[in-house]
Amino acid sequence: MRRTILVLVITVVLVPVVSYFADAPLTALQRDTLGLLLRLYLITALATWVVAELTRNCSQVDKLWSLMPPVYAWVMADAAGYTPRALLMAALVTAWGLRLTYNFGRRGGYSWRFWSGEEDYRWEVLRRNPILSNPWVWRLFNLGFISLYQMGLVLLFTLPMLLVVDTPGALGLADGVLAAAMLAFLVIETLADQQQWDFQREKHRRLKAGEPLTGRYAEGFVHDGLWALVRHPNYMAEQAQWLVFYGFSVVATGRWINWSLCGALLLVLLFQGSADFSEGISAGKYPGYRNYLARVPRYLPWPRPRG
Repeated sequence: MRRTILVLVITVVLVPVVSYFADAPLTALQRDTLGLLLRLYLITALATWVVAELTRNCSQVDKLWSLMPPVYAWVMADAAGYTPRALLMAALVTAWGLRLTYNFGRRGGYSWRFWSGEEDYRWEVLRRNPILSNPWVWRLFNLGFISLYQMGLVLLFTLPMLLVVDTPGALGLADGVLAAAMLAFLVIETLADQQQWDFQREKHRRLKAGEPLTGRYAEGFVHDGLWALVRHPNYMAEQAQWLVFYGFSVVATGRWINWSLCGALLLVLLFQGSADFSEGISAGKYPGYRNYLARVPRYLPWPRPRG
């Protein structure tokens, strides 16, 4: 656990910094815009840590996960002078943010008392980990990983848009293809979350009413629809959207590989760890989940060999 935390913190700092200096230098306008974004990041990261410590609710970052990327995107769109590509990218990020905010809100993530709301069950599981059970160790984990790391990642995966600032060029076919791909993955994620929402709502209704879980509810977890093709269709579509978003920086700069790719790659690593953790919990709760793991691929619907 300690090694994992240390590797994550180092990567979110070291990888972007090294990549930044290895790539083409930013223009003066891009540097000024990045400075503003970094100030916004530090303010929000420290605020989430303070509120989480005061309330013992570590989902403060979760509340801002879908809100800050549109803020960052429109800051960059303003710096770019609202060029067509900047407007397109900001609109796509806003659509992504609206969908995720709605999905998080209907699960009880938000409240009129902004500091309250439902906490992600995984944080409580982590609190019981022997390494993190010490209050001061947990505070440092909350500061370093939950607040600074995750809020930093939120900024990083929006930064391909920074390379559109101060970069001339009209919209072309490539922009249209990227926008269509990002919207397609947004639709997939929306459908996956809706299928999970419908399943869990009916399952808990039956449990509350004392009705038996039969048919598709007998297993206790959603395993049909998109979830019969891959175990995490929502995670897959989320990662794919930000990899596609990086493509706009390629179109703007003409460089297939640039430093802004770091955010999307680190997001993929985060989801890998999150999926491992979630699947471990589910395997302990549901007897049929291990068979589901063996039968259904995680992200890509490749056919499994029969044996």
